[in-house]
Amino acid sequence: MATAPEQTRTVLERFPAGGPRGSWPAEEYAANQRAQGINAQVVMDLRTDQFLVVTDTTTQ
Repeated sequence: MATAPEQTRTVLERFPAGGPRGSWPAEEYAANQRAQGINAQVVMDLRTDQFLVVTDTTTQ
């Protein structure tokens, strides 16, 4: 049985989930990263109650 290779992600930045109403700092940061050519996306880390901006590519 073949297994898929493990996918690793690089965390670019962390943001607390309890930000001000109407404020989306993680989404804004990810959009800025995408504008610079980095494939960034926002995911929720339920264990730490944080939004993480991650990328599947290694950054330098």
